[in-house]
Amino acid sequence: MSSSFNFSWKNYLSLCKPNVVLEMLFTALVGMFLAVPGLPPFSTVFYSTLGIALAASSAAAINHFIDRKADSVMARTQHRPLPKGNLTATNVMIFAIVLGVSSMLILALMVNMLTAVLTFLSLFGYAVVYTLYLKRATPQNIVIGGAFGATPPLLGWCAITNTIDPYALLLVLIIFVWTPPHFWALAIARKEEYAKVNIPMLPVTHGVEYTRLQILLYTILLFVVSLLPYLTGMSGLIYVATALALGLIFIYLAMLMMHTKTNKTAMTTFGYSIVYITVLFAVLLIDHYFFYSL
Repeated sequence: MSSSFNFSWKNYLSLCKPNVVLEMLFTALVGMFLAVPGLPPFSTVFYSTLGIALAASSAAAINHFIDRKADSVMARTQHRPLPKGNLTATNVMIFAIVLGVSSMLILALMVNMLTAVLTFLSLFGYAVVYTLYLKRATPQNIVIGGAFGATPPLLGWCAITNTIDPYALLLVLIIFVWTPPHFWALAIARKEEYAKVNIPMLPVTHGVEYTRLQILLYTILLFVVSLLPYLTGMSGLIYVATALALGLIFIYLAMLMMHTKTNKTAMTTFGYSIVYITVLFAVLLIDHYFFYSL
């Protein structure tokens, strides 16, 4: 009984894509703490984090449900609970609905209605608009769909202030521009798998060379966008120095991909992109409290 319970628990946890959700929660938390000079109310932070986590997990579970046939073909995803037969499609959808409804109730009743509405739109956009339609409709899927995945810092900011602040939208812009070079680096390394299931990722439809060029152009654009918090007075010297260093390394790796045309280089760039966004947002927070401590 115990081993069966643990097995089932692990399958449901994997539906939530915990690594992705944790990264989203981190940027949401940064949004919460940047929204005020001091510390935000603990209870609001707790309920907001819980609500956003449940919504993101619900969207991830719906993604598993919609992609279950493609996942059974792709080597990278064959181990997931649905392809392996560890859970049924009904199990997954019930789980996703319970998480989604719980999220909306928590955010609407314990945080504020604006955050609940924006979180629902983000959930629906990623789980349905992106996964069900955009992902298979256009090679620009990750660019357009990236708007839904970029919302966590806005959701965190709204949770604390009940407003849509321009600085919060600036954080969204950074993640929005970061998403294509982040994901396309992985898509290059997984090109054959996407082609096998007829998902029109950019390397499949336009070729790897074109995708490498797009990654380089987006990293240059990201470099410029990442300086906006400093240029608009949102952050100070600690942030801008870090953003400059991180951005130059990202551009270097993108240029290296143009020269060293291997999947290993693509995966190195993909791995660095995760480090990039994590450190960038962490330093935003450090800079924020350093500034207000002066």
